[in-house]
Amino acid sequence: MEMIGEGHETAVCGTTIAWGEMGAGPPLVLLHGLQDSHRTWRRTAPHLAKRFRVLMPDLAGHGWSGRPDAPYTLAWHAEVLAAWMEAIGVRTAHVCGHSYGGGIAQWMVLEQRRRIDRLALVSSGGLGRDVALGMRLSAFPVLGRMLTPLAMRHVVPLVLKLTPGTFGNMEPDEQERFVRWTRIPGTDRAFQRSLEGVIGFLGQRVQTAQRAGEVPNMPPVALFWGEKDPIIPVRHGRETVQRSIGITLTTYKGCGHYPHLDNPGEFARDLARFLENPRRRPAEIRPG
Repeated sequence: MEMIGEGHETAVCGTTIAWGEMGAGPPLVLLHGLQDSHRTWRRTAPHLAKRFRVLMPDLAGHGWSGRPDAPYTLAWHAEVLAAWMEAIGVRTAHVCGHSYGGGIAQWMVLEQRRRIDRLALVSSGGLGRDVALGMRLSAFPVLGRMLTPLAMRHVVPLVLKLTPGTFGNMEPDEQERFVRWTRIPGTDRAFQRSLEGVIGFLGQRVQTAQRAGEVPNMPPVALFWGEKDPIIPVRHGRETVQRSIGITLTTYKGCGHYPHLDNPGEFARDLARFLENPRRRPAEIRPG
C-alpha cells in the first residue's frame, strides 16, 4: 500500500480500513471526502505531525480500504470509524473532516460524541443545500446510476487533466493512483450509495446542523473554507456562523474546494491554533 506515513490495515464491521499514521501527540483523525482517499492530506499532514499524532483512514469504499456490500450512509460510516478507533486503541481524538468527510465527522458528534474532543470542518457538507450540479446529476434516480460508472472512468480523468485546480492540482502520480482506485470492483457501488444517502437532484438532503440540539454538550467547532469553492459554497460556512455561538470560520482567498491542498502550510497552522487554543468554548448551533 502506498500510504502517507506508516501504513496499517485493521478489520472492523465486516470490512478492512487502511490508514496512515505519522507524528506524536494528541490524536488527530483526518477524514477525506467522497471519491477521495487519505492522500488528500499529503501536503498538510507533515506540518500537523509536528504537534499531533495524525491518523488518516481511507473511508470504506475508498483508497486501499475494503468495499463491502453495505449501506454507506453517514451513520454507517460513523459507526465503522468509531469501531476503527476502538480497535486501534484511540479512545478520543480531534476530528477534522473535508467535504463528505465533514458530514461523517458531524454524524460522529451526533452519535459518538464521547469520542470527539474538537471538531474541524473543511469545505464541509451537511451545512446547507447547495452543491455542484455534477453531484446532483449523479444522484438522479436511475440515470445517475447508469451514467456514474462511465463518468468515473472517462470524464473524471479528463477533468483532472483539463481543470486540475478543481481537485487541488493533483500531481501526475496522484492522478494515476486516483484513476486506478476508481476501477477497483465495488467502488462504483460505494460512491453511488454514499452520494444518494446525502444528495438528491435538488441538492443536499441531509442537514446535520438541524440535529445539533440533540447533543447536550457540543465540542468546540471551527470551519475552514476556500473562498472560490465550486463544489460547496463558502456561504454555507458564513450562514452557519451567523446562526451559532462559538463557531469560527477561516477562509482562504483564491482557494477552491481543497484549501488543505491549495494552501497547506497556512491551513495546518490555522487548524493547529484552533485545536490547541484552551479558550475555545463549546459550540451552540441554532437550526436554520
